[in-house]
This record gives sequence, structure tokens and C-alpha cells, in this order.
Amino acid sequence: MCNASPDSLNTDSIVTDPASALARATRLLADGADAIDLGGQGSTHIATQATLEEEWSRVATLIPALAALAVPLSVDTWSPEIMRRSLDAGATVMNAADALRHDAMWELAAQREVPVVLPFMLGADPLHLEHVHGDAVDVMVEWFEAKLARATVYGIRQRIILDPGTGFAPLGWEWESRYHYQKHIYSSLDRLRAFDLPIYIALPWKVTDQHEELLHIVMSQNVDYGRAHYPAHVRKVEHAVRHQPT
Repeated sequence: MCNASPDSLNTDSIVTDPASALARATRLLADGADAIDLGGQGSTHIATQATLEEEWSRVATLIPALAALAVPLSVDTWSPEIMRRSLDAGATVMNAADALRHDAMWELAAQREVPVVLPFMLGADPLHLEHVHGDAVDVMVEWFEAKLARATVYGIRQRIILDPGTGFAPLGWEWESRYHYQKHIYSSLDRLRAFDLPIYIALPWKVTDQHEELLHIVMSQNVDYGRAHYPAHVRKVEHAVRHQPT
């Protein structure tokens, strides 16, 4: 994970120019990452919304540099215009942080033969989220059913990667509530398997007993993709989970 937004909560991930982006990406790949994700707009409670040109200025020179590493490169944005420019500059995966709410993002996804990460999200954007009422997994399944029906119309269903959206939601909750929410989601990922599509998780990166518990739950679910700040630790946990005595 490389963050070109200055308000990222993980300061280790912040990159500001091609040199720092390449240094960060090279280290991630050496530590076990298979791909790079780049974002120019933060989605946490401390993030301020950048203008389109501000967001583009943060990533414009980084994308070609990272694309030269010849590994999958996703760009995380809720702007269709930023996404279009990013794909033109060398990105190979759409990380559609707008949750495909814009018609222009659907149209772009239909035009480009690239995978599309679709995060669950209730609300206008990650900075203005609605809370989930009722069982979160039931709500999520219903939401994905509706989105995938539209994806079928656009001819992109087979390229969708499902993201439960826990990287930025629930916004504004105290950690204890977020912990129980995420534990419920991660323990129920088999419900999303019914869609027969890959699953993508923004993996916990803080080192506490609860964060480690969540990471172990995710690794035990054999998810297809995980966005990690510290891939070496994730690989270590993955190995431990897969080789634990039965």
C-alpha cells in the first residue's frame, strides 16, 4: 500500500514523489506483496477532500514509476476522471472507492478490460457514510446482489472483486464497536463466497491482540486479495494459520 495522501493514518505508507514511491513499493514487494495499491485521497475520519487536480497532482508522476515495476497496480479513487487518467498512465486495476456510484465509473469499467475492486459502502462517499442497520452481513449481501445485477448489464460481473469495505467503515465508531463489526464480517465471509467472485480485504495493520485476532480470522478464510501495510507480517501470520495443527 502506497498513500500519496498526506493525511494517511499509517505514516509509513506515505509517498510524495517517484523516488519515495519506488522505495516503498520495492520494500513491499521484497516483503511478500504481489501488487501495489496507490491512493491520492484519504478516506479516514481525519481526511480532507482534495480537488480533482490536487488528487491528480499527488499520483500523476507516481503511476508511471510504479507501473515500470511490472506488477499489478491499482489506483484507489472515487473520481471517474482520476481513474481514467490513472489507467491511461499505467494502472492495471480499478479500485473503485466510489463503490461504482457514478455512471461514468461504470462506463469506464465497461470500456477497460481490467479487474474492478468494488467496496461495500452506504452513503455518498467514504467521507460521508451511512451506518448499517440490522445484520451487517445481510445488508452487505443484499447490496452486492443489486450492484452485481447492474454489473451484469454492463458486462463486467466476471471482473468484479468484492471488498466488504472495512478499510474505511464504519466511520466515526469507537474501536471496540469497529472491532466487533469487523469480527462479524470476517467470520462470515462464506456468505460472500456465494457470489463466486474474489474477495479483497483491507487487512488490519496495528499490532494489538484484537487486530491480530482479526488478521488471523481473515487469513483462515483464505481470501483472494489483501491490502497490507506490512506484508511480511501478513505472510508470517498466513504461514502460521495454514500450518497450524489440525
